[in-house]
Parts: sequence; C-alpha cells; structure tokens
Amino acid sequence: MSTFNPNGVGIANGNIFGFPGNEQQADIVIVPIPWDATASYGKGTAQGPRSILEASTQLDFFHPNLTSSYNTKVFMTPISEEWEKINSLLSEKGKQYIQCIEIEGEDIAISKYGETLIEINEAHRALKGNLKEKCGELLTQGKLVGVLGGEHSTPLGLIEALNNQYQEFGILQIDAHADLRDAYEGFEQSHASIMHNVLANCKNVSKLVQVGIRDVSEKEVQRTKDDQRIVAFFDWDLKNQSYIGKTWNEQVQDIINELPQQVYISFDIDGLKPELCPNTGTPVAGGFELQEIRYLFFQLIEAGKKIIGFDLNEVSPGEKGDWDANVGARALWELVCVSEKSRRINA
Repeated sequence: MSTFNPNGVGIANGNIFGFPGNEQQADIVIVPIPWDATASYGKGTAQGPRSILEASTQLDFFHPNLTSSYNTKVFMTPISEEWEKINSLLSEKGKQYIQCIEIEGEDIAISKYGETLIEINEAHRALKGNLKEKCGELLTQGKLVGVLGGEHSTPLGLIEALNNQYQEFGILQIDAHADLRDAYEGFEQSHASIMHNVLANCKNVSKLVQVGIRDVSEKEVQRTKDDQRIVAFFDWDLKNQSYIGKTWNEQVQDIINELPQQVYISFDIDGLKPELCPNTGTPVAGGFELQEIRYLFFQLIEAGKKIIGFDLNEVSPGEKGDWDANVGARALWELVCVSEKSRRINA
C-alpha cells in the first residue's frame, strides 16, 4: 500500500478520503448502497454515497482520539451504477404509490399499484441478499465492514451476515426515529422498519440501544417497553435530564452500560441536529452535535467494547451546496476512526 500525505492536498483517486490501497489490502471495507426506493418523505439519499465520496477528500485527517488516523487502511467498494439505475426507476414508481397512499389510503394504493409494490419488495430482497453474500465473504477474510446508504433499510444484509458470525452482539442506534414499524406502507424492508426486521431476523442481537429517538409512534414506544431486547434513550428524556444537571458523560455511561461486549453502530444522520443535515429524508427538531456522538463512540472503546461493524445512512446532498455531504463525510470519518481504534486494540 502506498503512503498517504496527511498534510497534502486531497486526491480524488476513487477511494473514500482519497486514501491509497484496494479491497484486498484494507482492514476496513465500506460497501455503498445507492437506494431510497421506500423513502416516504424526502428523496435523495440514494445520492448520499456518491456525494460523501466526493466530499471526503476535503477533510483533514488528524483525529484527537486516534494516533496516525491517516494510516487507517480503509477502502470503499465501487458504487453500483446498475443499482443506481434500478433505484431511479423504482423510486419514481414508488413515489406515485406513496402519493396515492397519502390521498386515498393504503388499501386503495395497493389495489392500484400492487405490481409496483411487489416489484420494489422483490428488488429489495435481491439487494439485501447480494449485500449479505458480499459482507459474509468480507467477514470471513477478517475485514471490518461498514455500509454507506442510502436510506436506513440498506444495512440489513450486513447485520444478518454479522448475525451468522457472532453468537451475541448489540446494536447502538443513533436516530431520530425508532424504525420499529412492521412493513411500513407495504414495503417489507422499509426505512421505517429496519430495526423491526433486525430483531425479527437476527436472534443473536441481544440488545438494541436506541439514542436520540424523538419522532415515534405510540405503538413503537410501547414496544420499547414490552421488548426486553430494546432500551430507548428518548431525546426528550436526555434533554430533561440535562436541564436538571445530568451531564452528557453521565448519560453516555448509562447508554454504554446497556450494551454487550460486541457492538454494531447504526448511525442515521437525522439523529443529529437538523441544521447539520437539512436535506435528509425526514429531519426532526432536536438531536445532537457531531462532537457529542464522537464522545459517545470513543467512550465505547474506553469501556472496553469492541466495534464489529457500522452503517451510516440518510445523508442526502440536496439540490444546492455540499453541506450535507460534508457533514456526512465527517460522520463517516468518526465511524471509521472508532472502528479502527477498536480494531487496533483487538488485533
């Protein structure tokens, strides 16, 4: 692997951050998934991986929590142009179906656009199957794998592959939404159903710890109370605690204490304050600064937890500027650095 000059100008060499190397040489492999066909509000997250790739070379690569962070061997596999085309076609069809739901109700929409729903669900199953197979191969090679979406439905294949490899692990979910809905709007793998599907399909997930949830249905809240595998740190509770003097560090320790030894991180960008991700599909007032999430991530390492994989989702570049992509690239960098620190400790 060739050397990288951390003090030089970023080079757009086709790899994330402009880092040198290839898949075989990498310790961390990121798989981009350009998919947002089930997005029910704002579209555009399918362009997230490409926009983050383009913005990633604009970062500087000193990290206060990781020595020589720029020596991290990370590689992002090529963005599939075929899946970009499939997503573009199905997103347009899905938009008509969703508009019909909003006007005439789900039952009428299904009767009118039933074939569209079947087509999207079949494509989504194929997408998940392809990802699961790819990630399974990478895991057997000893790689640490991350997924870059796309909408939040995209990492299911990776999590299922990890479920086949680990007897027990937990998920730390940073998100404005609980994503515990069952087949939302008829989509089997909806962005609003990812954690429902994870809990249904991945029996080795012993704990789902949700942080920052603030836009949620009554049924989802009830499930967090009834399902012993779920612990929710709602945004309103975290804020109320802070108003009476509880520090973020104290809250972070509470979060970490709920997680098992091996942790997968699922990071929906809308867990951040909406001014940091204004074009994400479903922005919600409230949330975190990126620095607060960095602190949480690296406290995991201080507590002796092991990071086994990650995803970043719901970054949408918008029509003008590159603010969302810039923040998304920095969020991805935090995930890569905490994963690399964990990997170095556990190598």
